[in-house]
Amino acid sequence: MQFDWSVIWPAMPALLEGAKMTLIISIIGLVAGFARAYGGWITNNIALVFIEIIRGTPIVVQVMFIYFALPMAFPDLRIDPFSTAVVTIMINSGAYIAEITRGAVLSINKGFREAGLALGLSSRETLRYVIMPLALRRMLPPLGNQCIVSIKDTSLFILSLSASLN
Repeated sequence: MQFDWSVIWPAMPALLEGAKMTLIISIIGLVAGFARAYGGWITNNIALVFIEIIRGTPIVVQVMFIYFALPMAFPDLRIDPFSTAVVTIMINSGAYIAEITRGAVLSINKGFREAGLALGLSSRETLRYVIMPLALRRMLPPLGNQCIVSIKDTSLFILSLSASLN
């Protein structure tokens, strides 16, 4: 059985758009994760509140809040169902990716950071060249799981999208 690659090329713009959205979600999670791991008191607590609220509420409640409550709070704001689904997945996945990032970065022994600084690397260089390669190995399995969960969560939106389009 041969795979038919001819179907890939027409779908390439949609696939690239999905890849772009995945990068945006990952950046949201990485920023929040680094804020939790290395941020000051204010950024750490802001990220903590964001992560705990999002992780502590079901995704269905989040989508209902974005679709129904935000337009009630801001009357000029109208969100279509597709945008609501995308924003909800971004926020939800971002919170989980933040915790994955925080856990992986903080799981690296402090001796590696000290060694990088002792070699004359700056804090940023130590994070980039010493800590992140090690943390990335620990992040990959839970990031794969989060990707699967996000794909499964999108099924929540299919019925609501099809009902609103009819």
